[in-house]
Amino acid sequence: MNGVTSLLRETVEKRGLIWDLAKADFRKRFVGSYFGIVWMFVQPMVTVLIYFFIFQIGFKSVPPVPDVPYVLWLVPGIVPWFFFSEALNCVTGCLQEYSYLVKKVVFQVEILPIIKLISCLLVHSFFVLIMLIVFLCYGRLPLVTWLQIAYYSFAASTLALALGYLTSAINVFFKDMAQIVGICLQFGMWLTPIMYHESMFADKAPWVVSVLKLNPFYYVVAGYRDSMITGNWFWERPRLGLYFWILTLIIGLFGLKIFKRLRPHFSDVL
Repeated sequence: MNGVTSLLRETVEKRGLIWDLAKADFRKRFVGSYFGIVWMFVQPMVTVLIYFFIFQIGFKSVPPVPDVPYVLWLVPGIVPWFFFSEALNCVTGCLQEYSYLVKKVVFQVEILPIIKLISCLLVHSFFVLIMLIVFLCYGRLPLVTWLQIAYYSFAASTLALALGYLTSAINVFFKDMAQIVGICLQFGMWLTPIMYHESMFADKAPWVVSVLKLNPFYYVVAGYRDSMITGNWFWERPRLGLYFWILTLIIGLFGLKIFKRLRPHFSDVL
């Protein structure tokens, strides 16, 4: 726990520097691009449209929630996944990207994953806004539980950061880690009930539902849908929430321990 406490202290003390570097990282993504920030939305929006046409129009899937169009059920699941996958990918490669800062003795390397995470959160905020607009365009009245999106975004951020400290440290010495993370995220998208509902396994293979819930990101996706569609509060999933935070804490403590142990060798390898 000392590692977490020291990390929180450093984050608070250097909050101004972290915010400035995060904004610079966000702007840097679109430097030299003709359409700039537009490209940030193209691929995710195209992905949503593809899944919509395949499942809703092509397969004529029955909406998992009665009286809720498939696209309104899909968007709250896929928006947090886009954020999580981008954040984990970016954090994994952050030490190589900012190698000139890693080599500086006085710079606290631990804040680099946080900088990349905040940069991804800025992008995520735009997608959350688009999600809210889509719901309003479909005539859905705002719910008080929409405010919970901030909590579940924090949960997704914490999980991405916990995993990211581990993967970013290993990636310095084992360059294939970035590719492994990418492959795991491809599997992870289908191991999380984003395009489908877990109830489809309830009759034929009920054990599959229990396995899916072992995936910590299940909690985030279910929470987004609870907030946007059904109006349920986060405390209505106590066991799932407790499991998520305990597992995330364990992963974070382990990742920080590995990060700090390998940190003295980062500058030599980079």
